[in-house]
Amino acid sequence: MQSLSCKVLVIGAGPGGYVAAIRAGQLGLDTIIVEGERSGGTCLVRGCIPSKALIHAATRFEEINSHRGDGKLGITVTTAPELNLAKMIEWKDSIVDRLSSGVEGLLKKHGVKQIKGWANFKNAKTCHVQTADGEVSITAENVILANGSKATELAFLPFSENVISSTEALDQKELPKHLIIIGAGYIGLEMGIAYRKLGSEVTFIEGLDRLLPIYDKEMTRPIKTWLKKHGINTIYNAKAQGVEDKDGKVTLTYQNKQGEIQTLQGDKVLVTVGRRPNTEGWGLENMCIDMNGAFVKINNQCQTAMNNVWAIGDLVGEPMLAHKASAQGEMVAEIISGLKREFDPVVIPAVCFTEPEIVSVGLTPDEASEQNIEILVGKFPFAAIGKALAMEAGGDGGFVRITSRKDNHLIIGIQAVGAHVAELSNQFALALEMGACLEDLANTIHVHPTLGEASMEAAMASLGHAIHM
Repeated sequence: MQSLSCKVLVIGAGPGGYVAAIRAGQLGLDTIIVEGERSGGTCLVRGCIPSKALIHAATRFEEINSHRGDGKLGITVTTAPELNLAKMIEWKDSIVDRLSSGVEGLLKKHGVKQIKGWANFKNAKTCHVQTADGEVSITAENVILANGSKATELAFLPFSENVISSTEALDQKELPKHLIIIGAGYIGLEMGIAYRKLGSEVTFIEGLDRLLPIYDKEMTRPIKTWLKKHGINTIYNAKAQGVEDKDGKVTLTYQNKQGEIQTLQGDKVLVTVGRRPNTEGWGLENMCIDMNGAFVKINNQCQTAMNNVWAIGDLVGEPMLAHKASAQGEMVAEIISGLKREFDPVVIPAVCFTEPEIVSVGLTPDEASEQNIEILVGKFPFAAIGKALAMEAGGDGGFVRITSRKDNHLIIGIQAVGAHVAELSNQFALALEMGACLEDLANTIHVHPTLGEASMEAAMASLGHAIHM
């Protein structure tokens, strides 16, 4: 068995792990990273990036179709576009390949040794890795656990060829005529909307009485309108019971709001009921680490109960977001190098790439009121923004909403729903991180014409003098 030692050992080359390893390499720390699959993790390989590529391609297909018949914008398409889903997936995979190779190149550039294989810890600082060339033993002074998460599988709906997770939904070579989706959260909605644009019939089975429960109803109303307009049926207060998979078709049994047992037949059932941390199968039980429910317990520096063992990303709890993992990974590498850091962001932005998109940063009006904060709320519709109208994005009911303290106008929350609002999320986060007040946004000259003008106008609306409303 080959034996290696290092200053920093990183387990998992996802957005938390590879960032931690690159930063450690930049800081001159002897670093090894272990990854059992491809560099990039869930986000790059089977999550954020491939799903956004599929959403983009589906939107392009829908846009081309919208020019058929009488056409629009003075553009008419006389022949219906043809969908080759296998080719679309091939294009999506080429992006993943390029980015995954890029991550490996960056690791190499910064002197990080890459080991391909599965780590199994014998104690807190030593693991054995089974590689293609044999077993390797690695002992480290510092260990960063970035093992990520995986899709939750329901015991009564085990994954199969026709009962799939989001991973398989991103690799379909043939378009399902009818896609049944369990769960109307952000993953289910993103996938369902994309497949509807490609031409699939889509039905959602949601256990609660609303979609996207982490957002308030004002925010989700434009999405609900889009689903209705595009013939997507959402069955609320419904609980999936089981599935019969026969002759290439699936029949889902569910209980409706009235307690009646119903059935629904489709080609595929996509299960999107959340994700759970990867805590099994790699020796966590041998590391003397405390747990916080299903997650690894950490402090504000991502330290575990074991000295010099750190944990980041999905492994340590919500929010399970790539950008949170990356920020934690960078911080931990700097702490190991001797810098003084702690993980204490004012906000962690959340984005839903639905139709239209949703952004939430900080507190909503309801959350602020629950904390007995006296607030001002300003809202401005994209229907009054010239750039939105010029790009056919003003009619979806979208808006920017700003929540601030009434006493000093400190901004404590910004939400937006509308086309391309994900691109505004960083401005929103910066405003809260820097402690901006309404006057800061209102008096900052915003470029015209841009969607970002809605942020300025929403701040002005809070102060009682929006110009274009």
